Amino acid sequence: MTRATARVTPPSVRTSSTVRAATPSRRTGSRATPRPELRLVPGPAAVRPGRRAPRALWHPRAPFVLLVVAMLIGTTLGLLVLNTGIAVDSLKATELRADNAARAQEVQRLEQQVVSGGAPAEIARAAVAAGMVPAGPAAYLVIDPDGGSILRGTPAPAEAPTPGDGN
Repeated sequence: MTRATARVTPPSVRTSSTVRAATPSRRTGSRATPRPELRLVPGPAAVRPGRRAPRALWHPRAPFVLLVVAMLIGTTLGLLVLNTGIAVDSLKATELRADNAARAQEVQRLEQQVVSGGAPAEIARAAVAAGMVPAGPAAYLVIDPDGGSILRGTPAPAEAPTPGDGN
């Protein structure tokens, strides 16, 4: 579909065909002023050599639309990166919690060993197993305020174990 522009031919340029068309006919009756002749002139849509075709895809809002689309894509990618980082940190935190629980159980087990190993009967059994003998009566040195010392009690050496005593 082409566009056309109507042009009016001025009275000084009229030819015989335009005069004939301007004379009143039997059908129209008489007119006071002659009717101007109209003709079609090619419009600006016709492509002439040497001229560029108009940009059909360009629209005044195109840069704004591209900016909005770029911002949406950038925001989506940013959220994807943040979400991935949070997921990685969450996995690390879960692993650390599991390690902490295992270490807490180990500490509890070791504390239980210390408590059960601290009983006097357990200590005596471990000493005998190591080859130690019970000590004899103890003696104490008491230091006087003037710097002298007093021996309290009578020290005695421990008795050597006999080869048939539990070893």
